[in-house]
Amino acid sequence: MLYRALGNTGVNVSILGFGCMRLPVLNGKSHQIDEEKAAEILHYAIDHGVNYVDTAYPYHSEIPFQAGMSEIFLGKALKNGYREKVHLATKLPSWLIKTREDMDRYLNEQLTRLQTDHIDFYLIHSLNQALWPNLKQLGVLEFLDSALADGRIRHAGFSFHDEYPLFKEIVDAYNWSFCQIQYNFMDIHYQAGRKGLMYAAEKGLGVVVMEPLRGGKLVNRIPADIQQIWDQAETKRSPVEWAFQFLWNHPQVNVVLSGMTEMQHVIDNLKAAEKGYPNSLTEQELELFTAVKKMYESKIKVNCTNCNYCMPCPAGVHIPRNFSQLNNASIYDDVAGAKMAYHTFMPKHLRASNCTDCGQCETLCPQNIPIRSVLKEVDRTFA
Repeated sequence: MLYRALGNTGVNVSILGFGCMRLPVLNGKSHQIDEEKAAEILHYAIDHGVNYVDTAYPYHSEIPFQAGMSEIFLGKALKNGYREKVHLATKLPSWLIKTREDMDRYLNEQLTRLQTDHIDFYLIHSLNQALWPNLKQLGVLEFLDSALADGRIRHAGFSFHDEYPLFKEIVDAYNWSFCQIQYNFMDIHYQAGRKGLMYAAEKGLGVVVMEPLRGGKLVNRIPADIQQIWDQAETKRSPVEWAFQFLWNHPQVNVVLSGMTEMQHVIDNLKAAEKGYPNSLTEQELELFTAVKKMYESKIKVNCTNCNYCMPCPAGVHIPRNFSQLNNASIYDDVAGAKMAYHTFMPKHLRASNCTDCGQCETLCPQNIPIRSVLKEVDRTFA
């Protein structure tokens, strides 16, 4: 296992982190973790050098976004010396916070669920434009100061699902130790993106990457034309290895999370991590990523360039973001995954269903996209 310093924290973390959102389950039910199997693969990963374990309050819940079973499982699985071998990360359920007192209540509950007296890396979960102003007003930054001072948490960070300007605002708002962003070779301009990665690193924040495989979309059911590009490489790698090596090639990326469900996932990812050195990809190999990205993007449904000339919409619809999810469904042939992302990360007031059919956007679009018609398709697809 290779290790990197997590920003300016002074902590060295394994470049592969164990994400506990996709643990093996029983009977296909998310809240019924197969604890024997999950513990086996988690312990194997730790025994082979993984020292960063990431979970969150709602992971493996029966009711979406409510208390899940992942933290409870970890509280049991990290006994017998395993807790001391890892840096444990979990997250404040930001969407459930109504008062300043809620913050302490949830953190204390999480400490109990995890059977520990401290969280090594504590994140404010899934910050976006809808949640951040409310949390600031309720005193989340003072809460973090308090939790750091009394030792319940060792390092404060946040995970992020919105656009770069808000990311920069949040980074500048507090003395964060680290952040967690979605990043992969297809998402270099998505959400915080490469610009956010670089900005966080310049400010001394550690960077944890989630969704390195885009929920499996970059490694499952690889189209023949994509595989042909990978096959051009002198050094042969699996799609999983290509995706990980792209991230580890960035010196600014400290740890890459992987939600590992099977023992073979762990074995394969550990093997890939042995070669995860920064700046190790050749120019020819980096060109392959460009070619693969271009091939995927040729499968888009809506030729939106994200120029934002159509914005702001009088009805509040975020037109480019709606189009982005429709394109994701087409590019990766995964309507179900795009639909889940749409309903999880797209606030209701920004969705296509709010379109009033006024047509103002179409008079401004330089690509001459029939925006109203496409928004109706977005609404039908993700209804």
